[in-house]
Amino acid sequence: MKKELLSRAIKAVRVLGALGLVGGITFFYSRVVSVNSVTVALTFLLAVLAVATRWGLVEALAASIAGMVSFNYFFLPPVGTLTIADPQNWVALFAFVVTALIASHLSASVKEQALESTRRQREMERLYTLSRNLLLLDSRGPLAQQTTNQVAQVFELPGVAFFDRTSDRIHRAGPHDLPVEDSKLRDAALQGTVFHDAAAHITVMPISLGGQPIGSLGIQGTRISETALHAIANLTAITLERAHAQDVATRAEAARQSEELKSTMLDALAHEFKTPLTPIKAAVTSMLSDGCSSPTHQELLRIVDEETDRLNTMLTEAIQMSRIEASQLQLHRSPQAVSGLVCTQLERLAESLEGRKLDVQVPENLPRVSVDPELIGTVIWQLLNNALQYTPPDSPLTIRARAEEGAVVVSVEDCGPGISEQEQRQIFERFYRGREHRQRIPGTGMGLSIAQEIVRAHQGRIWVESQPGKGAKFSFSLPCAAKESAL
Repeated sequence: MKKELLSRAIKAVRVLGALGLVGGITFFYSRVVSVNSVTVALTFLLAVLAVATRWGLVEALAASIAGMVSFNYFFLPPVGTLTIADPQNWVALFAFVVTALIASHLSASVKEQALESTRRQREMERLYTLSRNLLLLDSRGPLAQQTTNQVAQVFELPGVAFFDRTSDRIHRAGPHDLPVEDSKLRDAALQGTVFHDAAAHITVMPISLGGQPIGSLGIQGTRISETALHAIANLTAITLERAHAQDVATRAEAARQSEELKSTMLDALAHEFKTPLTPIKAAVTSMLSDGCSSPTHQELLRIVDEETDRLNTMLTEAIQMSRIEASQLQLHRSPQAVSGLVCTQLERLAESLEGRKLDVQVPENLPRVSVDPELIGTVIWQLLNNALQYTPPDSPLTIRARAEEGAVVVSVEDCGPGISEQEQRQIFERFYRGREHRQRIPGTGMGLSIAQEIVRAHQGRIWVESQPGKGAKFSFSLPCAAKESAL
């Protein structure tokens, strides 16, 4: 309100100044120097142009009207009256008035355009300064508050408010508190509407990024254009999104480093635990082969031997999982016969398979596969061991292998209780174990997850086909060696 009163007072003083200029010219030509009417008219016209250029259109109009009256009264006969005797003088007076008005309008327009160009240039300079300052913000501090402060400082605004939808907080800056309700800021962000108070020179506009509202910005001031407002809103949105992206990247990197550290420690601990297992296993095996102890001791030794194997398997799985999590799973590929890979694992499980009905359908003439034999052996062992654990002792097992286009598919099929459709979607998840068997069958739930990661590393896939009460069939595919060499 004070600024408006001051602006009106300045405007009134300028109008009086324009009238005083016309009065001074009139006094000079009517009392000091005697000249013809043409010279007086041109002087009045120059005065009107000067007023229009210096102050504006309103002051120029006042000077034009005053100049017309003075020219008629003091310089056109009959002098001292507003009557014009000679018709030619009417033409001269009309020409003077029209010329003065048009010239003042053009001069005021040029001035306004120049002022507008200057304002636009200052806005561009301030937007550049704002963008530069926003890039240099301290990421360790509250970026929303820093951004609000920068907008108020760079554009010299009396009040700025920013509503951050993510944190549901309102940040304010500027020498004066922005006189707008918090609900207006929230409504602008949530509904995407613009609020404008012309009397208070307040504008509240939504801030969006990628079509999604992320907040709203309230600004008080008369020296900022709508284009600049949108530019400020866009810079604010980009700054906050950049900060959010940096925060996500920082957290992801921290999580990755944490996972690597955890995996490295787990790998080291698992190796340390496996070190004493080797002599324990050797000692127990030696004592069992001697047969010198009593039947009771022999039974205890067999328990120790079995539990040692179990612990060794768990530690091996932990090591493999830690390497997978740390992205340290290295493949040493070579062309391998599928029949040889299967026979190696059957020999490894010979004791567990004793007494089982086993149907092996793995042709010798299958294409060779390009694989890491140790890791793929682990996959076959996991599927066979899984079938042995989760099916009754009298349940038969079938191992098949067949050639497909560019790949070989290996399957392990049992006639056990089967797997429900819901559990089939979870069975390859890490640490997942079937609800009905998790209490009575030992295990870590890592075996199938490890098998899946190994197969994926070989650009293959693994899946299960099953129905409750009708057994389960686990299959995985491997690329043929010829295809790998061609690639």
